[in-house]
Amino acid sequence: MEKINVITLGCAKNRVDSEHISAQLAAAGYQIVFDSDRTDAKIVVVNTCGFIGDAKQESIDTILQAVAAKQAGHIDRLFVIGCLSERYADELREEIPEVDEYFGARDLTGVVEALGVEYDTARSTERVLSTPRHYAYLKIGEGCNWRCGYCAIPLIRGRHRSVPMEDVLQEARTLAAQGVKELLVVAQDTTYYGMDLYGERRLAALLEELCRVEGIEWIRLHYAYPTDFPQDVIEVMAREEKICKYLDIPLQHISDNQLSLMHRRHTRQEALDLLARLREAMPDMAIRTTLLVGYPNESAEDFEQLCDFVREQRFDRLGVFPYSEEEGTFSATQLTDNVPQRVKEYRAERIMQIQNAISREKNEARIGRTERVIIDGRQGDYYVARSAFDSPEVDEEILVPAAERRLLRGRFYNVRITSADDYELYGTTIIE
Repeated sequence: MEKINVITLGCAKNRVDSEHISAQLAAAGYQIVFDSDRTDAKIVVVNTCGFIGDAKQESIDTILQAVAAKQAGHIDRLFVIGCLSERYADELREEIPEVDEYFGARDLTGVVEALGVEYDTARSTERVLSTPRHYAYLKIGEGCNWRCGYCAIPLIRGRHRSVPMEDVLQEARTLAAQGVKELLVVAQDTTYYGMDLYGERRLAALLEELCRVEGIEWIRLHYAYPTDFPQDVIEVMAREEKICKYLDIPLQHISDNQLSLMHRRHTRQEALDLLARLREAMPDMAIRTTLLVGYPNESAEDFEQLCDFVREQRFDRLGVFPYSEEEGTFSATQLTDNVPQRVKEYRAERIMQIQNAISREKNEARIGRTERVIIDGRQGDYYVARSAFDSPEVDEEILVPAAERRLLRGRFYNVRITSADDYELYGTTIIE
């Protein structure tokens, strides 16, 4: 069978796209490998990211590496898909003509057909997993309607489009039948799910149905927009045991001045009220957020408000990015990028210094606790595990000595936390 190396860059939503494409190609007889440096895969598909400057550069570098491999005779055909080629297809064709063809993020059928395969809609919910088989990302929507001032996603992916509920549930059942135990529900804004198809937000109803899928034990929610956060989602998260008490909710800032300039459509007080509602319903909830510093006109006072916010809220997980101008967005066309780069970087570092101390304190508070974990794999002398409070690839790991006993990937165990540092925990399994 001819091998295809599928290289995926960027977010989890891109990963799902790659897995859907791979299922179509595998059904036609191709052998799929992911992110491989093997030279026996003569066809390479690069699924690119075009969100921010660093991601775009990584995508370009990866394409150029594949071009060099093609020129050296290691590969025969090279295709590029995804956000970068959605946004810059004409420029890429001119600058890197060695690529056989470019396809946008909204054209998943194009690369399949370019490889001589007729896209089979009956297989539209099938996937070839690039993750360990016990967890999978479940994309429930595409695009975004919010049009935040800094964000190019609506320009790349278009308006919000929900995946019909019956298709989401069928995909979840298919994944469960393959051995998946944890679903990571993703969309640009999961809380907006259903508005375009059903005239109302239906995320709570979808989560309830996913909890009924046999074989699924954990359901985790990513990328929830804070504006008009549905109360029924909070209620179902608190009620359903399968739903991890974990939420990824990118807040970006807390200064009303910055929130307004960012077109975030909520106020400081509304964000604080939402966090209070979440914690009242689920006191042990782990909240992950993302912040943006150095956005145009961010004053020293705005930034100090953000620092105080981080100290007061004590988020369980936090990432911060210095602002970078993205062409075509409101901030790029209507505002001046007037915060110096050194100031942006200093502010990002200061936020992370605050968060590092919080993270260590929270981790040390977990010492002595017994937590249910899932084993993701083994690295050297340790098994790598995660609790319900940790998402794969972005959150903390719990390291369990491999010498203690043999543990199986994808299985659940009880682990007592024995020590901690800023972003890792160590534990020992409890013999049952």
